[in-house]
Amino acid sequence: SARTLALQCAMKDPQNCALSALTLCEKDHIAFETAYQIVLDAATTGMSYSQLFTIARYMEHHGYPMRAYKLATLAMTHLNLSYNQDTHPAINDVLWACALSHSLGKNELAAIIPLVVKSVKCATVLSDILRRCTLTTPGMVGLHGRRNSGKLMSLDKAPLRQLLDATIGAYINTTHSRLTHISPRHYSEFIEFLSKARETFLMAHDGHIQFTQFIDNLKQIYKGKKKLMMLVRERFG
Repeated sequence: SARTLALQCAMKDPQNCALSALTLCEKDHIAFETAYQIVLDAATTGMSYSQLFTIARYMEHHGYPMRAYKLATLAMTHLNLSYNQDTHPAINDVLWACALSHSLGKNELAAIIPLVVKSVKCATVLSDILRRCTLTTPGMVGLHGRRNSGKLMSLDKAPLRQLLDATIGAYINTTHSRLTHISPRHYSEFIEFLSKARETFLMAHDGHIQFTQFIDNLKQIYKGKKKLMMLVRERFG
């Protein structure tokens, strides 16, 4: 049958055939399970993060949020976003995966954050995730009828503390990377970037002190860039 053929194709070439096999097998529970298993088996070796994210979104769309989550976590392990890749096409997938985890609950969010921290070194993406996680309580969607205490997660405790530290670290690293070869026409953009960094620093309870030290440090190391440091002083003291 077409389903059997689709499953055979998926086993031979999961990259190109897994999604169509799932689609073909939607109405047949056993075949669908088989196709999903093929994807899981291929996920660690034979699939790219973009393929896994596509299938993960398909799973969510068809009402399998936990499977979507599982595939999203597998996709995250293949991903590597460096500090300057703030327009990378996978960013939307990362934000989606974090939103999905957040909607499932605290445990799912706690499990995906270490993967995010490992894969994503881009400060603006990390701060976006952090902001979204602090705005609402995890699991508010109330999947599987689980009750939710309705408490926001603390930035002083895991997993958000780890995300906050990673975001601050990413801002610091990116700042130094940008300053090694910055031209005057990028000065104002750089000052805006530092303002964004400050917002993240201030989320930490000692963030004000940390940020002041960070700025003092910059003024010391890059004092040769007089015009830029004057702008830094004007904005941040």
